[in-house]
Amino acid sequence: MTFKSILLATALTLGATSAFAAEKYVLDASHSQIVFTYNHLGFSTTTGMYSGFDGEIMLDEAEPASSSVTVSFPVMDMITGWQPRTDHFMSPDFFGAAEGDMVTFTSTGIEVTGEKTGLITGDLTMNGVTKSVVLDATLNQMGDHPMAGKPWAGFDATTTVLRSDYNLGKFAPFVSDEVSINISIEAMKAD
Repeated sequence: MTFKSILLATALTLGATSAFAAEKYVLDASHSQIVFTYNHLGFSTTTGMYSGFDGEIMLDEAEPASSSVTVSFPVMDMITGWQPRTDHFMSPDFFGAAEGDMVTFTSTGIEVTGEKTGLITGDLTMNGVTKSVVLDATLNQMGDHPMAGKPWAGFDATTTVLRSDYNLGKFAPFVSDEVSINISIEAMKAD
């Protein structure tokens, strides 16, 4: 298998519908994070994150473009490092979050840009709004995990979204509308 086909086969956000030959991979929640940053009034770059979330990859090595991925996590699992900020994000100023409100991503397509890189398109649903986003993804490594003894894959991806697209634009443009997102995940072949 070439590096190009490995990228297609293992990119977390790989697109289209899964085929009958697909194998299931699940995210390693202990080694998967989504970190977001935004500019605060021109004075600082503020950071938050999500970790410990669920995801599933249906991996078709013979026909990588037929693979797919879904990821979901509760809005209220946001980590900001300062509880009053987290509480504000969960307030009606932003999410107006309730228990059970989820952020989801479902892949819809991929464009291979290099042996270890690709542009991954998918539907991001947040705050009741679904928009298409493109992740710039890089395959870090694929192979047997040295401790788990099973197939494993890891990659990084980046994208930028506008808060206002998801009805979360309070205080823009003073607090930047643009939010940079950095993703790093590991996925293991399911038992």
